[in-house]
Amino acid sequence: MRLNSDKEILNTVASADTQHEALNLGSPISPGCKETESVCLPSGNNETVALENDQSSLDGVEYKRRRFSEKNADHGSMMTSDDKGEVIELPVTDNSPVDANAEIDDVMPSMGSGASVPETILEAALAMFEVHIPPSAMLDGVQGQHFYGTGLVIHHSENLGLVAVDRNTVPIAVSDVMLSFSSYPVEIPAEVVFLHPVHNYALVAYNPESLGVAGAAALRAAVLLPETPLQRGESVHLVGLSRSLQVTSRKSIVTDPGAALNVRYSDCPRYRAMNMEVIELDTDFGRSFSGVLSDEFGRVKALWASFSTQVKYNAQSEHMQFVRGIPIHFICEVLDKIVKGNSGPSLLINGIRRSMPTLYILEAELYPTLLSKARSFGLSDNWILALAKKDPVRRQVLRVKGCLAGSKAEKVLEQGDMLLAIDGNPITCFQDIDSACNLVSVDDKTAELKFTVFRQGTELLVSVGLDARNGFETTRMMNWAGAIIQESHRAVRALGFLPENGHGVYINRWCHGSPAHRYGLYALQWIVEINGKAIPDLDTFVEVTRDLDHDAFVRVKTVHLNGKPRVLTLKQDLHYWPTWELCFDTGTATWHRTVIKAHMLGKLLSV
Repeated sequence: MRLNSDKEILNTVASADTQHEALNLGSPISPGCKETESVCLPSGNNETVALENDQSSLDGVEYKRRRFSEKNADHGSMMTSDDKGEVIELPVTDNSPVDANAEIDDVMPSMGSGASVPETILEAALAMFEVHIPPSAMLDGVQGQHFYGTGLVIHHSENLGLVAVDRNTVPIAVSDVMLSFSSYPVEIPAEVVFLHPVHNYALVAYNPESLGVAGAAALRAAVLLPETPLQRGESVHLVGLSRSLQVTSRKSIVTDPGAALNVRYSDCPRYRAMNMEVIELDTDFGRSFSGVLSDEFGRVKALWASFSTQVKYNAQSEHMQFVRGIPIHFICEVLDKIVKGNSGPSLLINGIRRSMPTLYILEAELYPTLLSKARSFGLSDNWILALAKKDPVRRQVLRVKGCLAGSKAEKVLEQGDMLLAIDGNPITCFQDIDSACNLVSVDDKTAELKFTVFRQGTELLVSVGLDARNGFETTRMMNWAGAIIQESHRAVRALGFLPENGHGVYINRWCHGSPAHRYGLYALQWIVEINGKAIPDLDTFVEVTRDLDHDAFVRVKTVHLNGKPRVLTLKQDLHYWPTWELCFDTGTATWHRTVIKAHMLGKLLSV
């Protein structure tokens, strides 16, 4: 539900020149209280940092300074403004241009005479995002509540509109999303329908009927060009929106069409892109401007997207962002499956039930190693020649950095393994593995790939299972004693560790003044036992906590992210801190809050 003060938030942030806000993921929140926020240290405009100590490929990254302003106490909430610019999104599809009638011409502003062809064409496909995440549902370690950015209409038909946007603008599904379009003065709600687990983009759906006849005619899906990947030295147009919804563009040159992305871990685990190659340009509009990369005819070849990461500076961690290009074929693969339909899980979108894609993913984090280094590790000359012949430009081999805890890959692959081939065919980049995963049928029960692996001087042929993932991610959470409880999300599992004897339930956040706060049940740990009863999953946790009485003392065993166990005692307060659950219902495409147990008017209420 959107708050009345959202309009005031927009006024507060209107002068900001960057797009996202960052909050301390471990900071607590409490009902009726202001959210605890951490302000990042300022840095000069020319200051740059690498994402890893040994990385220099992302040296154009700059720190973000964030400004926080507290609204009048009459509103009873903390408003934040951030120094972010915009984030733009992707285009797609085959929608033909709609003839503009005289009425539309009277309403819509025309592009200036100095506008470039890409600006004129893409104006009808650009949209501004305003995203608000409720404070009681900040799941998956999300770093803020308010996000702003730019998206691109990739599908526009009678009953379905889809906009692509990066996951530094739409990080989680529990979001109130509003869209404003560059080509028509209207603001409409939208819903998150797909979050890619790896490639840093989300798809958001809107109802074209809410635009009206004139608005629907003014919008147009961008034309995507995935067949011809960008090449080094190729000229492209970087097109995006300013905060005032003005289309801006410049001509740039591709300096690296396949730079391996390496985003470091955050102190508080949250979404980060991995296993992908991104596009780098010689010049852009800075780290706060994102959009699309198109040819001279406005056909989109890449999404110029914002990425979120965290860096260490002066013994402190800082949230920051940078921009790189995401090849448009990543989005086309999922878009085609949504529009055409498949046998995946269904989701109600605009009153119509649609099949959503199921993705098969190798849940291991990989990184490239030069063939010269691989030779020193003992890789044979035959494989060196085969890999160099397969890809004379990259001249690299993929190695395993780690496997996600609880994944099928964890049972087979080991850290340091070199992945040489799939089904006997040499592989040299992330796209080779993505292509092999995309060929796996949804009906395939085994869903595995046969890898040739080089491990400690020996070549091995292993079968590695793929994990099926949809675009819903976390769809259920609980609030118990003021602690936000959920299943271990992907960023937590990427650390490579889960508790034994079941995976437990993960504490994502905690609230000020709650029993969790008073007794030290903080975030970044798993609950593995309650009163001696094992807690392997969220269902068991619900059943056990349902039997706990008001004012009862509860013995809780936890395991921290660093693996250290701990036992504490907590006293429940079901009057002020009832136990409740928030679930996403795919049948109605809505989130439902259900009270599990509460103490009201001297009586215990239980569901």
